[in-house]
Amino acid sequence: MQKFTVHQGLVAPMDRENVDTDAIIPKQFLKSIRKTGFGPNLFDEWRYLDHGEPGQDPATRKLNPDFVLNRARFQGASILLARKNFGCGSSREHAPWALDQYGFRAIIAPSYADIFFNNCFKNGLLPLVLSEVQVGRLFDEVAAFPGYRLTIDLERQAIVKAQGEELSFDVEPFRKFCLTNGFDDIGLTLRQEDKIKAFEAERLAEKPWLARSLAR
Repeated sequence: MQKFTVHQGLVAPMDRENVDTDAIIPKQFLKSIRKTGFGPNLFDEWRYLDHGEPGQDPATRKLNPDFVLNRARFQGASILLARKNFGCGSSREHAPWALDQYGFRAIIAPSYADIFFNNCFKNGLLPLVLSEVQVGRLFDEVAAFPGYRLTIDLERQAIVKAQGEELSFDVEPFRKFCLTNGFDDIGLTLRQEDKIKAFEAERLAEKPWLARSLAR
C-alpha cells in the first residue's frame, strides 16, 4: 500500500450529499475479478452520457461536459471535496479502489458511511472529517479560485491552505500508523513473518504428521 505522509494536490468539489457507492462505481463493474482498472469508471453514470459496461474503451465514450471531473480546471485533481454521508449504500471495496485508481489520495467531507470510511483506510485513501461549516467554506474557496490546492500533512494532522491557514483534523493513531508506513492488513501480518515461520517450524517438529497432511 502506498504511504501517506504529506500530500499537496488540486481540489475537485463533489457538491452532492449522500453520494452512494453505486454512484462511485456502478454495480456492473463489480463483475471484474481484478483489483485494478476501476479508475476510468469512477462516477461512470455521471461522468459519461452513454451507458458503460466492463471492457469498454473510455476513449470511445461520450463525456458529460457538465460533470465536475470532466471540466478542464479540475483535471489532475487528487483531493475530493464532498458533502455529508459520502460513500453510503452497499459495502463494496471497489469504491475506494476506483477513487484511488482515478488519482485521488484524500477526501474531505463532514461525514461518511462507516464501511466506506473503514475501507478507505485499508486501501491507502485518507478520508478526512471537517465540520459542515469548514467544508462549506472550502467549497466557496474552490469555486472562487481556479487551481485551488491544499496540502495535507498526516503526521501533523493538518490541512494547510495556500495562504498558510491550517485546519486540524482527527485520525485514530493505529490508522495513522498504518497509512504513514504503507501497511495494509497483509503488510501488518508480514511484519511478523519471522515469528510465523518460527511457529510453523516448531509445530511441525512437534507434530511431523502435519507435513504429510498438508502435502495432500
